[in-house]
Amino acid sequence: MTASKTHHHDGRAGARSRELFAAAQRVIPGGVNSPVRAFASVGGEPPFIKAARGPYIYTEDGAELVDYVGTWGPALLGHAREEVVEAVAKAARDGLSFGACTAAETAFAELVCDLVPSLRGGLVRMVSSGTEATMSALRLARGYTGRPKIIKAEGGYHGHADMLLVAAGSGAATLGIPGSAGVTEAAVADTLTVPYNDLEAVKECFAANPGEIAAIIIEPIAGNMGCIPPRPGYLEGLRELTAEDGAVLIFDEVMTGFRVALGGAQERFGVTPDLTCLGKIVGGGMPVGAYGGRREIMAKIAPLGPVYQAGTLSGNPLGVAAGRATLEILKAENPYPALEETTRALVAGLGERAARHGVALSSTQVGAMFCGFFRGGEVWNYEDAKGSDTARFAAFHREMLARGVYLAPSQFEAAFVSTTHGAAAIERTLAAADGAFAAVAAQGQG
Repeated sequence: MTASKTHHHDGRAGARSRELFAAAQRVIPGGVNSPVRAFASVGGEPPFIKAARGPYIYTEDGAELVDYVGTWGPALLGHAREEVVEAVAKAARDGLSFGACTAAETAFAELVCDLVPSLRGGLVRMVSSGTEATMSALRLARGYTGRPKIIKAEGGYHGHADMLLVAAGSGAATLGIPGSAGVTEAAVADTLTVPYNDLEAVKECFAANPGEIAAIIIEPIAGNMGCIPPRPGYLEGLRELTAEDGAVLIFDEVMTGFRVALGGAQERFGVTPDLTCLGKIVGGGMPVGAYGGRREIMAKIAPLGPVYQAGTLSGNPLGVAAGRATLEILKAENPYPALEETTRALVAGLGERAARHGVALSSTQVGAMFCGFFRGGEVWNYEDAKGSDTARFAAFHREMLARGVYLAPSQFEAAFVSTTHGAAAIERTLAAADGAFAAVAAQGQG
């Protein structure tokens, strides 16, 4: 599908989307297969998507929208990149799934290990989602160290495994309490939470739990409380603390892997973890995840060792084809400098327009991901992010959608730029933002 005069720019749910949402609610919980899609935090009903090309998505109501969700990150090359689609189609003609060994998955693993610093000389295991990757990496860390406890950051999301669904704590080393019905206290009893970007809190955790901490799992750039970069020295400090204690340092690069640099955030910041979890871009838009790292740790995975993990669709030929095609393009084209400049210009333009209309906006950006927090001052952790004016964000989201720009329906999600977001898409976005900020200011919220 390409842009034409038949497409309008009002992305709000029209008659067709409302009809589809009503039908969905009769057979799917809340009408959605992932909660944030319901638009509960921004109001209104979700537009249903029919197709996507390049930087644009097209709704069932005939709207063309500039997309900054990008499938929640994977669409770094834009939607429906021809080489990637063709790779999937070619693989599909030979069969959709085998549940057996293929040459393609080995070639894909070799490529991933070549690109990601922590995987060089190590091993990688393919799975089907980021949740599988993080869950498996933590089980592996416990099996490798023989220790029970893990540390995660408040506001850090690492998938929906029971041990990771922990409410944000208030202390430096708060014991986990269930953050979802159905998660027992026992399931999270060994999960410790600390504020993101707070190295002292991590030190206190280690001191209070000597010889018990198996791993720290961290997003090197927090992407599920907005987009929050690490403070200088933070990742280096985590590397030093875990090395001294014998704990495993796990980087959850499901979101940042291949997005902020070809080798991920670990390449960008020069800090190499013991294990890395990958997803999103590694599958080129298909449901693929991976975890890997140091050979002596990965050797504990079955069938080499006693830590069990399996999956019929792991290494699925369609996912492998999409992922390999995507990574080969990124390796050959090196789009990162241009992506960073495009994103920087967009973020600066949004800030200028917010200021013009007197709307408080604190923006963050790393590479081709960014966030605008509706608040003044800097944002360095989950508590800072929660200080945002979510009502004002919701109003802005509705105004942008009405003007043809599709943003994540939550203040606490990162936004993503692709290689196909050219001058026309950026100009259109900034023009929409000017009107949206004006409308938000006129509403007088906050």
